[in-house]
Amino acid sequence: MYKTLIQNLPLSQSDNCGVVINSRQENKAGQTDISDSKKGSSQYSTKQIAMASSVKKKTKCCDVLKMFMVALTFSFTCKALSGVIMKSSITQIERRFGITTSEAGFIDGSFEIGNLLVITLVSHFGAKSHIPRLIGIGCFIMGIGSFLTALPHFFMGPYRYDSIINANPLDNSTVTYTPCSTDVNSAGNNRSSLLLESGCKSESHSFMWIYVFVGNLLRGIGESPIGPLGLTYIDNFAKEGHSTFYMGILHSISMIGPTIGYLLGSLCAKLYVDFGSVDLSTITINPNDSRWVGAWWLGFLVAGSLNIASGIPFFYFPKNLKKARKQSTGPTPLDAPSTKENGGQKLNFKDSEQTKRNGLAGFFYSLKCIITNKVYILFLISTLMTVSSFIGSITYIPKYLELEYGMSMAKSNFLLGTTTMPFVAISLLLGGYISKKLKLSVMGIAKLFFITNIGSSTFLAFLWFLNCGKQPIAGLTVTYTGNDPGTTENIPFSFCNSDCNCDANVWDPVCGDDGLTYMSPCLAGCKYSVGHGKDLVFRNCSCVEANNFQSGNSSAYLGKCPKTDDCSRNFIYYMILSSLSSFIIGLGGTSAIVLIFKFVEPERKSLAMGFNSVVIRTLGGILAPIYYGAAIDVTCLKWDTDNCGDQGACRMYDPASFRNRFFGLTGGLRASGIICYIFLFIAMKKKYQENKTGLSNNGGIDMDQSNLKEPLKNNLVSSPHADGETHI
Repeated sequence: MYKTLIQNLPLSQSDNCGVVINSRQENKAGQTDISDSKKGSSQYSTKQIAMASSVKKKTKCCDVLKMFMVALTFSFTCKALSGVIMKSSITQIERRFGITTSEAGFIDGSFEIGNLLVITLVSHFGAKSHIPRLIGIGCFIMGIGSFLTALPHFFMGPYRYDSIINANPLDNSTVTYTPCSTDVNSAGNNRSSLLLESGCKSESHSFMWIYVFVGNLLRGIGESPIGPLGLTYIDNFAKEGHSTFYMGILHSISMIGPTIGYLLGSLCAKLYVDFGSVDLSTITINPNDSRWVGAWWLGFLVAGSLNIASGIPFFYFPKNLKKARKQSTGPTPLDAPSTKENGGQKLNFKDSEQTKRNGLAGFFYSLKCIITNKVYILFLISTLMTVSSFIGSITYIPKYLELEYGMSMAKSNFLLGTTTMPFVAISLLLGGYISKKLKLSVMGIAKLFFITNIGSSTFLAFLWFLNCGKQPIAGLTVTYTGNDPGTTENIPFSFCNSDCNCDANVWDPVCGDDGLTYMSPCLAGCKYSVGHGKDLVFRNCSCVEANNFQSGNSSAYLGKCPKTDDCSRNFIYYMILSSLSSFIIGLGGTSAIVLIFKFVEPERKSLAMGFNSVVIRTLGGILAPIYYGAAIDVTCLKWDTDNCGDQGACRMYDPASFRNRFFGLTGGLRASGIICYIFLFIAMKKKYQENKTGLSNNGGIDMDQSNLKEPLKNNLVSSPHADGETHI
C-alpha cells in the first residue's frame, strides 16, 4: 500500500522491518535467499515507516474534511435558500390565504417550532452518532417539507382579488363599464347581492394554509442536525486554529443561498400566481399592487429539489476521520474554578463523572452545567436580542419597502439579493479572516463582536429618519379635497360620490389626474371606462374634476399614484445605509459562533450550540415574526373583506405608524442586546482575572493584559482531544 511512498524515503540502516519488506520484494521476483537480500537492499527504520503511514493518513483525512466542507457548504446554501424563499414569499402567502400579518408570522415561525422539537436531542445524541448520515437525512426531510408547502396551490381554485370589475367583467374592449351609477341594483356597485346569488365560498378560511404550516414545520425538523452537527464535525477534525477560518468560508460561501433565494423570490413574485391556467390579459393588477400575489409556490418546488440533492453526498462520508486524541494541558474554560492544581482536578472530575455523561442522565447533567454558566447565559441573552431584531426586520422588510418607497415585492427581493446579501457574504469571510490573521484571543473576539454591533446599530438609527411622508389617499389619509383630516378614520364618502351607490369595502385603487389616489373608481365618481385589462382608463370622474377643474382633466388610472422623485432619492440612501449596516454586523457574525464554544467544556460544544439554537428559535424565530406582525397589524388603515364578508389581509397601512413601530421594535431590541453585552464583557474580564493564576500554571496567559496580542490557540478551553483539535 505504501510502496511508492516508501521508495521515496531516504536510505537507512537495516532492521527487522526492512528485512521483511525486502524479503517480500525478493520473493515476488522469484528469489529465495533472504540473507543475500539483507546485504544488497536499502533498509528503513520502524519509525520512518510509521511516519510515512501517518503522513498518508493525515493527507487522506484533510482531503475527506475538504470534501465534507464542500458538501456542508452546499447544504448550508440550500437550507439558506429555502429560508429566504419563505421570507420573500410570506407576504404573498398572507394575501393568497387572506390572513393577517401576525398569522402569517405564526406560519413563518413554524420552521422554528419544528427545529425546537428535536434540536436539543439531536445536538446531544447526534454528536455521538454518525454525523454525516444524520445531516443527509435532515436534507431529505427539508426537501419533503418544501414540497408539502407548495401543495395547497394545486388544490385551491384560481385566485380572485378584490375588484368591482370582477363583478361585471369586461369580455372585450368595446364593452363600457360604469363605476358610478345611480342604479342601486347595479351589479358593479352592489357586490353583496351578487355574493348572495353566487354563494359564499371563503378560501381564506378553508384551512389550506395548514399544509404550509406543516411543510415549514418539517423543514425545521430537517434543518436541526445540519448546523450544530456540521460545525461540530469540522471543529473536531480541523487543524489547530483553522476552524474560525473554515467557519468564515462556510458562512460566506453559503450566503450565495440567500442571494439566489432572493433572486428566485423576485422572479416568482413577478409571475402571477395562476400563470399558465388563466388568461393574463384579463388581469388588471400589476406587481406594485397590494392585491398582487406572485407564484409563491414555484420557489418551494425548486428549493425542495435542491435540498434533496444536497443530502446525497453525506451518506458517503465516514463517522470519524481520526482516532481519539491525547489529553491537552491547555488552559481551563471560563467557568472553571481557579486553582493551581486545576489540570489534575479536571482529569479526576472527568473520571468520576464519566458515568453521568451517558444516556439521558448525561444529557440533563450537561444541560444543567450550561444553564448555570453565567457567562454563557449573558451571551445568549445578548445574542437573542440581536437575532430577534434581525429575524423580525428581514421577515417584513419587503412589506416596508413596498409601503414606504413604492417598491414591488419582486424589486425588493431583487435588491436584497444583489446588494445586502453580497455585503453580508463578504463581511462574514472578512470577519473570519481577521480573527485568524490577527490571532485574536477570546477577549479580542468579544471586542470585535461588540464593536460591530455598535456600528451596525448606528447606521440602523439613520434609516428611521428616511421616509417619503404620507401617501394621499382620498377618504383614508386625506380628505377628498387633499387636506389632512387630522385623523386616520376611514371616511370614504363625499359630496362628489354620494349618489354613486359605492361599496366602501372594495379596495380597487385608481390614480386621478389631480394626484390623489382613490380607493375605487366608484368612489372617484367615474362615469364610464375605456380600454381593457391593465390599460383600462376611467373617464369623467366627478371627484377628480372637483379638485382639478382648472385643467379640465378628470380621468383616473388603475393603481395607486407613483411616489415622488425625492422618495426615489431617499430609497437610494436607504439601500446604501442598509448595506453598510449589514456589512458591519457581518464582520462579527463568525465571532458569535466562536464565542459560544469558548464558554463551555469541549464535550458540551454540540449541546451548547443546540441549546443556543433552542432559545434563539423559541424567543426569536417563533415569537419575533408574531409580535412584529401584531405591531404591523395595528397600523392597518384598510382591511380586505373576503367573499363571506370576513376580514382578510390588510391592503393599506399608515406609513408613519408602520415606520415608527417597525424601527422602534428593531432599535429597542438592538439597544437591549448592547446593554446585556456590556455586562457580559465585564463578567468575562472578571472571570479571566479570577483564573489568572490557574491559567499561568497550565501554560495559559493573563488575558486581561494581552487579550489582543496572544493567539487564539492559547485561550482555548481545555479538551481531552486538544491535540490537533481546534475550538471555534
